[in-house]
Amino acid sequence: MRTFEYERAATIDAALARLPQPDTQLIAGGTELLNWIKEGIEAPQLVLDITGLPLTGIEAGDSGLRVGALETMSDVQADRAIQREYPVIAQALVKSASAQLRNMATIGGNLLQRTRCPYFRADVSLPCNKREPGSGCAALDGGDTSRHAIFGGSRHCVATHPSDLAVALAALDASVVARSARGERRIPLTGFHRLPGEQPDRHTELLADELIVAVEVPAEVAARRSHYVKVRERTSYEFAVVSAAAVVELDGHTITRARVAIGGVAPRPWRLRNTEVELPGIDVGDTEGLRAAVAESFGEASPLPGNEFKVELAQRATVRAVQDAGATT
Repeated sequence: MRTFEYERAATIDAALARLPQPDTQLIAGGTELLNWIKEGIEAPQLVLDITGLPLTGIEAGDSGLRVGALETMSDVQADRAIQREYPVIAQALVKSASAQLRNMATIGGNLLQRTRCPYFRADVSLPCNKREPGSGCAALDGGDTSRHAIFGGSRHCVATHPSDLAVALAALDASVVARSARGERRIPLTGFHRLPGEQPDRHTELLADELIVAVEVPAEVAARRSHYVKVRERTSYEFAVVSAAAVVELDGHTITRARVAIGGVAPRPWRLRNTEVELPGIDVGDTEGLRAAVAESFGEASPLPGNEFKVELAQRATVRAVQDAGATT
């Protein structure tokens, strides 16, 4: 591990002034960055500590939801207003990590997680275009693709994004609030994580001089009827094989509007737009009707040898998420 300098940012402006400097990495909870450094993914010259910045706070009311980027996962999950008004967020957070990690990890840091693709995380040199552009993709070159993407991949990379929270936020039409010396901008969560295309080493739309300051959910999203389903290989802390987040509005038992996102299947949370068009008018208890609506989004799936099972598994998880959301009082 290469040695590095450590500095605490006294103000947001001071942090923003440091960010554009080459080989600078931010640290808050440290649950991701320390892994990157140990695994050789990053070798920063400067580690800038932002834990003292005024980027906390949870505001939930008529104007929507705003969560500061430095709020911990555990504090957000335990917030009564979020549990009541945005249960999908609380459920995704509690299923994301162990209690110890949730006590340290921040909301902003969670969204900036990088893939758990074993070839990206390998402690030996393996072909990975996301880690070393132009080196190839070990997964596509005869490797294990069981945990890889069925949507949104490219010939250069088929890694999936690991965040549970991001899937919930995608279903809520949330935005990431980013600040730079030029001011603030809002990036829709559904487009915050980049598809690999020809540049799989670019992970998000965040620019080098930008800092995540908050996450916002618009007021028009009725999120009380929402639910998060996570399918994993073991019941203890583990990353999702597939996951699904659903937000539904009902007239009696009939769906009038729905937002659905799935995880573990793409380089970013994947909104099922065709399904959202088909769901209104279906009784939330009509399992076959729901399955047909969900299947409308899977015609564009491109499973790989070894992960075809995700197509069926993701559809079942989505139906379950929609039904559980509809059962929320």
